[in-house]
Amino acid sequence: MAKVFLACLVLISFAMAVSAARPATATADAPSAGNCDQDLQDLIANCQDYVKFPAEPKIPPSQACCAVIQRANIPCLCSKVTPTIEGIICMEKVVYVANYCKRPLQPGSNCGSYHVPGQLA
Repeated sequence: MAKVFLACLVLISFAMAVSAARPATATADAPSAGNCDQDLQDLIANCQDYVKFPAEPKIPPSQACCAVIQRANIPCLCSKVTPTIEGIICMEKVVYVANYCKRPLQPGSNCGSYHVPGQLA
């Protein structure tokens, strides 16, 4: 049970951070709110190994992980990132994985309390 809870926290954090891959404001094709429970489950199943602490080494994610990131409701997921989750998930790795999967987090945006390095364009 604790392992499942930890996995959920890790992937929620990851999903939230990846949500910043879209502009900080919602777009027409990605609502900022809604039910992203399935996205969360898919992230847990496919991405958790790539975003857990320690910060190094950074491991390129699988194609399955990237596929989840590409279709996930990132704004919804990012809205669920808490300080507790940020203590489990390495947000630097989240940024790395999102970049690798070609859905980078917008510089200057926030995911949970994490500030994505860089300035808003």
